Amino acid sequence: MSPLFDVRGLVFGYPGQNTVLEQAEFALHPGERLCVVGPNGAGKSTLLQILVGLLTPQAGTVVAFGQERRKEPDFFEVRRRAGFVFQDPDDQLFCPTVAEDVAFGLLNLGKSRREAATIVDETLDRLKLTHLRDRVTHKLSGGEKRLVTLAAVLAMEPDVLLLDEPTNALDERTYARLVRMLLDLPQAMIVVSHDPHFRRAIGTRSLALNNGRLAELDESSRADARVETRS
Repeated sequence: MSPLFDVRGLVFGYPGQNTVLEQAEFALHPGERLCVVGPNGAGKSTLLQILVGLLTPQAGTVVAFGQERRKEPDFFEVRRRAGFVFQDPDDQLFCPTVAEDVAFGLLNLGKSRREAATIVDETLDRLKLTHLRDRVTHKLSGGEKRLVTLAAVLAMEPDVLLLDEPTNALDERTYARLVRMLLDLPQAMIVVSHDPHFRRAIGTRSLALNNGRLAELDESSRADARVETRS
């Protein structure tokens, strides 16, 4: 089965700084939940942004959904099919209410307001977030915002989820709930996380990003590390 993402020889450096990616390579296949770990500043978030065309590498290739992506128009389809959940929910939530935030992407995809409202209700119900529907977004807790960003992405039915440090600032109850939600989803995922318990709970394999390169990481005891690690 063809990979959803196939990345070869990525090189990227920010102006005036050292190169953060140096011949980075990996592939993501359907059904995989691929975790990426590495020290601060290693380039993990940079890698996710390159995958959806928010940053342009100096060298290398990004093949997404069977097609090489180079120019901005190439990534329009990628952004529709790969749902990106940012590290800081406040970078992603900007509408007055939860329902409006979840509907925003749907309306941009051309759904009518009635269609979008139906999908919003179905998504919030599936994630058990209906009680947040009419809440003012900026008054939510950090954990609630995190779950709403996930709902907003899932409403668009992506083929892949890109999650950047999704457990940051979560209390134990929300942490356990997020783990259960992710395990129930059919989408392939790339998950950047410093949390070894979380990676063992959800990941099917892990990669370590060091000195600009990605290498397979053996994280033992995966089968026994489930929600109970933090619940």
